[in-house]
Amino acid sequence: MNPFEIIKTVRLTEKGTRQGEKCNQYTIVADRLATKPQIRQAVQELFKVKVVAVNTMNIRGKSRRQRTTQAGKAADWKKAIVTLKEGDKIILT
Repeated sequence: MNPFEIIKTVRLTEKGTRQGEKCNQYTIVADRLATKPQIRQAVQELFKVKVVAVNTMNIRGKSRRQRTTQAGKAADWKKAIVTLKEGDKIILT
């Protein structure tokens, strides 16, 4: 897999913004089959930063139902919290 297939997007949330400011951590949506070393390498290649640690978790999609009897489900996804070396930063604009 190439880095663009591994990293889908960077999540922008209030909690993620606080983590970025205080702990130098960023939340990334990764491919479900990607491993921690693959995620580390992809972040280092794409953003030109040094990754210290990668923590991952698989998030189950929530059940959805909208005014019908048909039930739906949001997609499952993998969350990766990436800790960067002191001084490195990912610019999110």
